[in-house]
Amino acid sequence: MKKKNGKALLPILVFLFMYLGLGLIFEYRLKIPMGFYNIPIIIAFLVSILVACLQNRALSFDKKLEIMGQGVGDKNIITMLLIFLVAGTFVGVVGRSSAESVAYFMLSFIPGRYSVAVLFVVACFVSTAMGTSVGTITLLTPIAVSVAEVSGFSVPLCVGTVMGGAMFGDNLSFISDTTIAACNGQGCEMKDKFRENLGIAVPAALVTLVIILVLSFNADIKPMPVQPYNLLQILPYVLVLIGGIAGVNVFVVLLIGIVSGSVIMLATGQTAAVELLSSMGTGASGMFETCMVAVLVAAMCALIREYGGFEALLSFIRKVFKGKKAGQLGMGMLVGVMDIATANNTVAIVMANPIAKEMSEEYEITPRKAASLLDTFSCVFQGVIPYGAQMLVAISAAANLGFQVSAFDIMPFLLYPYLLLVSSLLYIFVFDKRGKKS
Repeated sequence: MKKKNGKALLPILVFLFMYLGLGLIFEYRLKIPMGFYNIPIIIAFLVSILVACLQNRALSFDKKLEIMGQGVGDKNIITMLLIFLVAGTFVGVVGRSSAESVAYFMLSFIPGRYSVAVLFVVACFVSTAMGTSVGTITLLTPIAVSVAEVSGFSVPLCVGTVMGGAMFGDNLSFISDTTIAACNGQGCEMKDKFRENLGIAVPAALVTLVIILVLSFNADIKPMPVQPYNLLQILPYVLVLIGGIAGVNVFVVLLIGIVSGSVIMLATGQTAAVELLSSMGTGASGMFETCMVAVLVAAMCALIREYGGFEALLSFIRKVFKGKKAGQLGMGMLVGVMDIATANNTVAIVMANPIAKEMSEEYEITPRKAASLLDTFSCVFQGVIPYGAQMLVAISAAANLGFQVSAFDIMPFLLYPYLLLVSSLLYIFVFDKRGKKS
């Protein structure tokens, strides 16, 4: 066991100062639009790695490179990178028109009074199929604003509902980068993590749906127009969802989605073969930053672990969180703090993974439960922070349609993330009877 060394955590503090500190200054002090995301996360991690390399002079630079190489070369990291790229390719193939078809199909046969409830269900389905909350919000926010405009519901309610549904899929989807990161980091099967997650996410979603329906009863409803849609374009999402739930290997599931999506897009004349290949490349390259972050975090965490930083953090957690249930809460708070700092739930999970792995050994928490807790708590915090990508994208999309709303207008209507936190706490402290390692 390595000797604990709190100073080894300095690279993380440097990253937090650069990414969170400067981002807040840009966004709220200098009033730079999307200022928080003008701080390049890759550069922030590179500076942090430089700080880590300058620490512990007892090790040569070559030895530090070797340690970082071992961290990056881990099987879970390589698997994660490949899945990221294949998932990006799938999203590039099917495009937005397929998800729009899903949305308008469901809205076409539901009464206008229940349109907000339908928005939530559609957002849950689309985000689970697409595996991206930001993509879902980008796609459905214009629809949400349109629903508010023609039905009489408030824009913050409709937008907040879409954001909540988007976080549902971000948490559960088999192709979500958070699910991929959590499962590979903790060494569990995606289907096992999915089943563990259902007991937390579904009750929160059902209560959210009930509250939305109650809020809808007294609304002044107007007729709502529905845009044309193509049922055939829904098929790739349905196949991916069914394959994922059935426990089919994630690579096979994504390949089925890519092939079926390609055939449909070509057969229906939605795109040409050359454009389809270009879309595949664009989708895969869209995962570049996520892949680089995974690599850089793995390298930095390898040095921090070698220096004794994780032992120092674990020692603190052991003192504060006593017992298995408190240990699970500590794991959730760990990834939550990381998410508040980075405003990126995938990055938060990747950073928390090595520490959470050791915590699961310490508190006898199963890998499936650890992965579920990491993903769930990261989505709770990511779904409500006012400077997160999800919130900023929603506000921008609404503004482009002429509706000015602020994060603080939307936050009271983020019902699902709040209820997901309540459901998580109940699951840990009241209903959980399983989880001890065999």
